[in-house]
Amino acid sequence: QVQLVESGGGLVQAGGSLRVSCAASGRTSSQYVMGWFRQAPGKEREFVALISRSGAGTAYADSVKGRFTISRDNAKNTVYLQMNSLKPEDTAVYYCAAGPPGVGQRMEGYDYWGQGTQVTVSS
Repeated sequence: QVQLVESGGGLVQAGGSLRVSCAASGRTSSQYVMGWFRQAPGKEREFVALISRSGAGTAYADSVKGRFTISRDNAKNTVYLQMNSLKPEDTAVYYCAAGPPGVGQRMEGYDYWGQGTQVTVSS
């Protein structure tokens, strides 16, 4: 079992930056691929970014590529999502998730989810 707790969300102006964090407890998070997903009001949850167990491999949704950076500190069991050049369309609840190697971008493949943290970008 892995428990995930997101933090760091908030209100930011368009063009600003924010870093959200995901702290894992229970089983060591380094055993899992970690992903970030988001869900805007009235929309389906969508993939944002993922990072491999070692941190050497990452993948991003086209909509955030070049603006967001995912990283992890396995010693701290924490995953981060640095969000720069934020846009109003980035407004959503951001969720972190843990999944097995090879899980990719499919939500269904992730075994553990956090409760989410709200990110609001004002225009």
